[in-house]
Amino acid sequence: MALKPVSAHLEDVLGMVAPLEALDVPLLEAHGCLLAGDITSERDLPVFDNSSMDGYAVRLDDVASASEAQPVTLPVVGDIAAGTPPAYRIQPGFTARIMTGAVVPPGADAVVPVEWTDGGVASVTITRAPVLGAHVRRRGEDVRSGDVVLTTGTTVGPTQLGVLAAIGRARVHIRPRPRVVVLSTGSELVEPGQSIGPGQISDSNSFMLTAAARDAGATAFRVGIVPDDPRRLMTAIEDQLIRADLVLTTGGVSVGAYDVVKEVLSRLGTVHFEKVAMQPGMPQGFGTVGPDDTPIITLPGNPVSAYVSFEVFVRPAIRTMIGVESVHRPTVRAECQQGFSSPAGRRQYMRGWLSVSEGRYVVRPVGGPGSHLLGALAGANALIVVGEDVQDVPLGSTVTVMVLDRRSL
Repeated sequence: MALKPVSAHLEDVLGMVAPLEALDVPLLEAHGCLLAGDITSERDLPVFDNSSMDGYAVRLDDVASASEAQPVTLPVVGDIAAGTPPAYRIQPGFTARIMTGAVVPPGADAVVPVEWTDGGVASVTITRAPVLGAHVRRRGEDVRSGDVVLTTGTTVGPTQLGVLAAIGRARVHIRPRPRVVVLSTGSELVEPGQSIGPGQISDSNSFMLTAAARDAGATAFRVGIVPDDPRRLMTAIEDQLIRADLVLTTGGVSVGAYDVVKEVLSRLGTVHFEKVAMQPGMPQGFGTVGPDDTPIITLPGNPVSAYVSFEVFVRPAIRTMIGVESVHRPTVRAECQQGFSSPAGRRQYMRGWLSVSEGRYVVRPVGGPGSHLLGALAGANALIVVGEDVQDVPLGSTVTVMVLDRRSL
């Protein structure tokens, strides 16, 4: 039986998911999500002319000659605090104390910082002349009413939340984070921190995949370990469907006698199990479960196979559900600093360390090809992608590299 091409399997996986419906949420709940529509301001920013300094609101004609040698003294008619409208107009020959953020009163066309004065209360002596409009934040100089301040697809971060609040938006339409439920299967698994008996191992996959899903932008829930019991597996999946936009399992998809994921889900008729032409990660499964046809993706149990499969298939699915335009990790071309072989007919994803040397990308393999070498995976920041028709990657050759962590470059 011919192996399924990676590209064909990816197309099938992405074909069963779509962007989630937009939600109207309170402002802080939008943090980290994508906007589902353009945001148009219904007000000017600033909303009114206001002072950028503590000082004195003045008419420029009254203080144009002020200097250290010839200071100008003006009577102070009162104070203007932030949050209160000015009670008077600045008449020729007068001034008013004004606080940062307060409304600039009619008649004033500049603000003199308190540092340029003697700080007087009843009267003030000014020793420097401002220019027209000095220290005045003009209405609408930042945003005009009717301006589009944020566009569809923008990620809502701290500064975006700030401008949304500033223009008076209490709620916003966003693409919600997909809710991803992660299950590890296998009677040999135990929780980290528990003692390990003969033939047992700590469950690492569910922690790794839950974190990977969150890194991709999902809200991910680790369900934990499900033993090799068909009834308990089906019950665990059914119990999670109420809070899942996507179910992700790891383990139990090969051809062993106790590969219960494949055994249980094959009966549904909506989940397909296939051998994909890749290393690591050949056994793969996908489909839908439950009354709402919730997407499910089943990954191999070997840690490296599970992680590579996540990066190739699951991460793009999650990014598609979020609604981003670019769903794939970035790739670069790099010089390979160590030769290695690759299996014929399979696309290999070799762990690698990508760096920059003399202005160009270079990459070296990390660890061997074994799908159990989790320590080597933890020391990689990239995957070297080798095509199905390539069996030898010579030292110094140029390769395609999937970048997993740009922060390390």
